[in-house]
Amino acid sequence: MGSEHGPAGGTTAPPPHRSETTLRVNGKPHTLTVDHRRVLLDVLREDLDLTGAKKGCDHGQCGACTVLVDGRRVNSCLLLAVALDGCDVTTVEGLSGDGEEPHPLQRAFLERDAFQCGYCTPGQLCSAVGAIAEAEAGHPSHVTDAGAPTGPVPLSREEIRERLSGNLCRCGAYPRIVDAVEDVVR
Repeated sequence: MGSEHGPAGGTTAPPPHRSETTLRVNGKPHTLTVDHRRVLLDVLREDLDLTGAKKGCDHGQCGACTVLVDGRRVNSCLLLAVALDGCDVTTVEGLSGDGEEPHPLQRAFLERDAFQCGYCTPGQLCSAVGAIAEAEAGHPSHVTDAGAPTGPVPLSREEIRERLSGNLCRCGAYPRIVDAVEDVVR
């Protein structure tokens, strides 16, 4: 989508409530004219046909819409797409990169049967990728020992549960999700 044509055939700027926004999604740039009120989740699902991230609560409470923006996990239902101009977005569809092989977490989820209905799985996977990166970078969680030396945070079961606590699973597959994340970090 580009600029709009005026009555004389010339080009004009987008209407004042829309802006041209470029997002690099799963390694590919996408330039769109986006209404200022649209959230990233809707742009991903409706404009880019990336339906892995799910619309659950639409209030940032369930985590079904979790994606990575510049490597950090976010609730895409809360972020205005125009505010992310120039950002890198990774959805569950992009976790494996360009390869045919699934991401190690995707393999672990399959091996551990860490999903039942599958609705929360894309958000759980993106959240787990982000949580692992945060721990490797030394970011503490609420349960991290305050007296621990600085550096990467070891991901115990308690750490994994705490770091993934913003992602809800109505089926109750939590123990297997933790098992899958443990398999990858070990």
